[in-house]
Amino acid sequence: MPKVYAKENESFQMLLRRFKKSCEKAGLLSDIKKNNYYEKPSVTRRKKIKDARRKALKLQRKQNRLNRTY
Repeated sequence: MPKVYAKENESFQMLLRRFKKSCEKAGLLSDIKKNNYYEKPSVTRRKKIKDARRKALKLQRKQNRLNRTY
């Protein structure tokens, strides 16, 4: 858990903003969302394969756009 110490004459809003930013950098929110419910290993594998396929297709489309000749 990230810790944030108050500086001299610092408002609560600024302190809260720094705390949120440190939580985001630590990746706490994504871990909480990921572990919110149980996902079977097979589902996790399928999701990983699907994401990799989508990423590869996106990269391929980008390369096709760059290699076009007019």
